[in-house]
Amino acid sequence: MTAQALRTLLSQPEILVVPGAADALSARIVEDAGFGAVYASGAGIANVQFALPDIGLLTMTEMVEPIRRIVEAVNLPVLADADTGYGNAVNVTRTVQVYEDAGVAAIQLEDQVTPKKCGHFNGKEVIPADEMIQKIYAAVKARREMLVIARTDAIATHGMDEAVRRANLYARAGADILFIEAPTQKEQIAELPRKIQAPLLFNMTEGAKTPIISHDELHEMGYRIVIHPNLAMRVAARAMQSALAVLQKTRSSELLIPSMLEWNERQRLVRLPEWEALDHELSRFEIADSSKPIH
Repeated sequence: MTAQALRTLLSQPEILVVPGAADALSARIVEDAGFGAVYASGAGIANVQFALPDIGLLTMTEMVEPIRRIVEAVNLPVLADADTGYGNAVNVTRTVQVYEDAGVAAIQLEDQVTPKKCGHFNGKEVIPADEMIQKIYAAVKARREMLVIARTDAIATHGMDEAVRRANLYARAGADILFIEAPTQKEQIAELPRKIQAPLLFNMTEGAKTPIISHDELHEMGYRIVIHPNLAMRVAARAMQSALAVLQKTRSSELLIPSMLEWNERQRLVRLPEWEALDHELSRFEIADSSKPIH
């Protein structure tokens, strides 16, 4: 779905809640649950698609293919993680073009050095603000409609004041949405919307450096978007661990049946009835053969 659809969602008074997805089926479940947008998580894709940690190991091509499948699976705007843009400002130009061609509604770029790390890991480093401003300018120049989300990790490396300074600089450079990663105190979280003159995105990574805050509280503070990048993936992974432990112990799947997605629900999610209807329609299609004599 287009960037304009995302702009419409952001014009609504309530905060936009965006769960993350690491694959197409997860994105379909986000849509089926009634959410208005989906976040294509870089960490999630690294973890789920490659069983790798979020430390900048994936290339742009490895990222964009799962993202393209996510876009194709849903009729929702997709906000997509592009890490550091996979290089300098020139590389960002190419990244923006490829992501927009994949159907992404908003691209997220961050000011860490390459290779980056998960925003809640220790040992992060950031590039100079001027270099990130060049990347944002390149992204804005290259995009057709797609929104640009600029993320700064400077709280961890330089403190709150520098993170605020960078965020405002990035907004003036043309970023549509600002993302200050990994504040560690509720007071910081409440302070940021008062100091940054642009729509703010909040990253709710459960159990990491940032405290849990409700959507209502974030809305009252002034945030416009809250993402839960890997909530669904982590819940699903825990469920798989539990189910396989039962299977190993009991040597039967019978006890797991109540915990499973029902057979028909599984087929509904992947739209089997629609494909069967198409198959039925096509199998009945005929056209008159003009070579046959008319009686």
